[in-house]
Amino acid sequence: MFVDELLTLPEPIKLSTTHSEFTELTIPKNWAQGRTAFGGISAAMVYTAIKRIVNDDSSLLRSFTTNFIGPLALDTAFTIKVTKLREGKSVSQYTGEVIQNGQVSVFSQACFGLARKSKIAVENKQEHSMPAPDRAKFIPQIPKVTPKFIQHFDLSIDKGGIPFTGKKSALYEGFMRFAKPPKQINDAHVIAMIDAWPPTLLQMLRWPAPASTVSWNVEFIHPHRHVSGEDWFAYKAETRQAADGYGHVEATIWDKHNQVVALSRQTVAVFD
Repeated sequence: MFVDELLTLPEPIKLSTTHSEFTELTIPKNWAQGRTAFGGISAAMVYTAIKRIVNDDSSLLRSFTTNFIGPLALDTAFTIKVTKLREGKSVSQYTGEVIQNGQVSVFSQACFGLARKSKIAVENKQEHSMPAPDRAKFIPQIPKVTPKFIQHFDLSIDKGGIPFTGKKSALYEGFMRFAKPPKQINDAHVIAMIDAWPPTLLQMLRWPAPASTVSWNVEFIHPHRHVSGEDWFAYKAETRQAADGYGHVEATIWDKHNQVVALSRQTVAVFD
């Protein structure tokens, strides 16, 4: 099942003016990330559910924060519950919960904001100098090591190493896109793509060890220029600090126009 199919949710069951619920959703096994579903696709599904009940299409996603609370079983039904916390004149806040077998597996909060006239304007001029690749650089499919979900993405690593190769650095630079281009790129696709990269810390290990994202925040920079599903997005991620089995990673994402479209920050737990 491709990403566009997963992000096409059924009509929500309205519970009240502030709650909506999407039921009987599943994620197939080819989106596996160890014993759970790939975090990027589960977060993207929560965002899609929230976006379905946002009343104003001109209200843009400004910030999306996700906590991965517990494993989300594959090929097993779950529910997404969306709660409208507040809908103000300019800014609205929502939460989304993935509930499976009576337990919350994923919890997200989304902040949407309308564009307003302002005397303050600070242009983001941060660019990268990496040449776009012609094709993805091969990431070997090692049984029980390489996550199954990787098959859905093209990743081209310019700096940084494959996990468990004993590198001394903890950064990544390169490009990403979907292996099967979506019809149209939206914020849900960008959320899924950002999480496709391996944790920066794993390349420092010499032997396989499990790792998982604990919390993840993505801030979206507007306005966006048009891109297609076949275009590459540039990615740079740096480990800011790591100790006691936890790492803190910051990343910048550019579109094909070399324009920053998102800023990402993750807390990753490594069980080495």
